[in-house]
Amino acid sequence: MIKNLTNQTIALAGLSQAIQSVSNLAKTGTTDADDLEACISSLLKINADDVPDVYGGIDKLRSGFKLLERQMGPSDSVDTELARYGAALVYLEGRYRRMDGMQKAIRSGLERATAQTAHFGITHENVLASIADIYQNNISKINPRIMVMGDPVHLENPVVANKIRALLLAGIRSAWLWQQCGGSKFSFLLNRRKIREEARRLLQSLT
Repeated sequence: MIKNLTNQTIALAGLSQAIQSVSNLAKTGTTDADDLEACISSLLKINADDVPDVYGGIDKLRSGFKLLERQMGPSDSVDTELARYGAALVYLEGRYRRMDGMQKAIRSGLERATAQTAHFGITHENVLASIADIYQNNISKINPRIMVMGDPVHLENPVVANKIRALLLAGIRSAWLWQQCGGSKFSFLLNRRKIREEARRLLQSLT
């Protein structure tokens, strides 16, 4: 049964890890390589055995669980910028879910990117550029567009910009997965404490 709190929490951790990596890249030009790979892998995992397998195992989402636990805590622990990114991706996913033509275009693009990984590896610049193009040619056309805040030096760097766009698409993938697992805005608001506790439990299971 895919629709349960544990799977919802894992998907939210994937979303959290993606937006944290976006913020890191925008502000510093770099982010954790393993966090990046787990997020990008989730885009290319077409036939996963279960929800954890989408990310290569929950051990790949340590950063996501830590951020999710913090974001579900008291208001003074919430990073409002990251919360804004997360809410924006959930909104875009809701719009995207109703666009069959765009879904087919993105699926086709991701299949081509997956083929590239056989030659270059998951986080090679060529693969990230292909995924960034998918985002720019599709999701970027849905309003309102996400405005990523950071240092212009990094935001205007093509390599960094490609990573950010690829991660935003990965965030939408996680938002889609969260919805498939029974997540909704209502359940999110209703179960904040339970989500925080589950994120903490899953994180502790990795130590």
